[in-house]
Amino acid sequence: MAVITELSSTLEIREFSQHLQVDEKHSPRKVPRFCSIRYGIAFAAHLFNFVLAAQSVILNITMVAMVNSTDHQSLLNNSTEVLPIGSPDGPGKAPTSIPAKAPVYDWSPQTQGIVFSSINYGVLLTMAPGGYVAGRVGARKVAGVALLGSSLLTLCIPLAANLGLVYLIVARIVQGLTQGSGFGGHFGLWQKWAPPPERSRLCSISLSGIILGMFSVILLGGIISQALGWPFVFYVFGGLGCVYSLLWFVLVYDDPVSHPWISISEKEYILSTLNQQDSSKKQSLPIKAMLRSLPIWSICLCSFSHQWLINTLVIYIPTYISYVYKVNIRDNGLLSSLPFIVAWIIGLLGGHVTDFLLTKNFRLVTVRKTVTMLGQLPASAFLVALPYLNSSYITTLTFLTISCGLGSFCQSGIYINALDIAPRYSSFLLGATRGFAHTSSVLVPIISGFLLNQNPDLGWRNIFFLLFAINILGLIFYFIFGEADVQDWAKERKLTHL
Repeated sequence: MAVITELSSTLEIREFSQHLQVDEKHSPRKVPRFCSIRYGIAFAAHLFNFVLAAQSVILNITMVAMVNSTDHQSLLNNSTEVLPIGSPDGPGKAPTSIPAKAPVYDWSPQTQGIVFSSINYGVLLTMAPGGYVAGRVGARKVAGVALLGSSLLTLCIPLAANLGLVYLIVARIVQGLTQGSGFGGHFGLWQKWAPPPERSRLCSISLSGIILGMFSVILLGGIISQALGWPFVFYVFGGLGCVYSLLWFVLVYDDPVSHPWISISEKEYILSTLNQQDSSKKQSLPIKAMLRSLPIWSICLCSFSHQWLINTLVIYIPTYISYVYKVNIRDNGLLSSLPFIVAWIIGLLGGHVTDFLLTKNFRLVTVRKTVTMLGQLPASAFLVALPYLNSSYITTLTFLTISCGLGSFCQSGIYINALDIAPRYSSFLLGATRGFAHTSSVLVPIISGFLLNQNPDLGWRNIFFLLFAINILGLIFYFIFGEADVQDWAKERKLTHL
């Protein structure tokens, strides 16, 4: 009996020693980072978001080349979503810059608003289901199929426009369905690939692709439209998406266990940090608990308020520059793209700043709220000041750039908070909270278009003041009810059967 006890003690000591060695060996400091597979997955997701975001805003940019350009001022005041390069140019400039072979349609501003908003309804319907399905069958399949579907539909948009307005609207709605499932589905990657010490960096790398996609379309859309015709903007980014959707299935895997090229040390490190967060497929979603959760609602409302800021910037930066300074199409694209490239850079750096603060023993909830505040309060304040400082285009562009750049900090704050409070259901919650926030993409152009239609000068002030008020309210609610601890309803539930 004594021999057995001694042997048992020896085995426990040996196992404990091996456990310590494994922990030390696979600690974050010992595992390569930027050359690791998990960062490769993050950059693959970055390109995924780049392509989807670019495809989602192409029509906003090409609309000026697609419609009759005889009444630009009316377009500016009444259209709900006149994006980047549609500016009121001098007499004769816009028509001569559009190739004669490109079709032109006689669509009223109200019709344009319907076309613009049609894609958003599809996105709203599928973002949360896309996250849920990805958690069940894998993010690789859901996101890859969604990207391929969106890319094929992007290629078909010029044909749909030629067939008629109804065909175009239906194509946009279906494209929105694919894009929503793609944006929501790719969140499932981080449930299996993002160790908590590196979660902010990995997610910020991924989400920054959205900003880069917008920047690229804003910068290149006008150039391509002028040189080749507006249909080629769809062909270029649609073709790029088709190619990358095939690469996605080669480069991306749902988890470290199934990845064929990952090293043993990196695999064990990731699994050891996430071993308490795996979702049990036998357990259904605790919908009632989620609906009663104030931390979830704080994420939803704060994300909604920040998306109101982002959508205002995306939709109205070029329009505001055109309205105030009357620049031509090419210059508008160049000026409007600058804030987004700065936002892309800050978005990448924001994740590193967030994880650095966590290494200095700051509480996770404090870090999440701090970077969220940096992404909302100063950004909205700079926009409020714009109408009073529009005498210099340098000042205006500086304020727009700072506002857009600081807004990227929220990628490491509010947008990944669901991973902290409910890692087991994060794939669904990330899609659901992002889907809730995306409702602002429908409301912003409707409300802002109404305000601009009443009085353009006063309308811009009202747009920015409304934005500031919404951001402050969302931030206050998040500061009061936001949390970063795993919620009781999100912990493992033991299943007992008699």
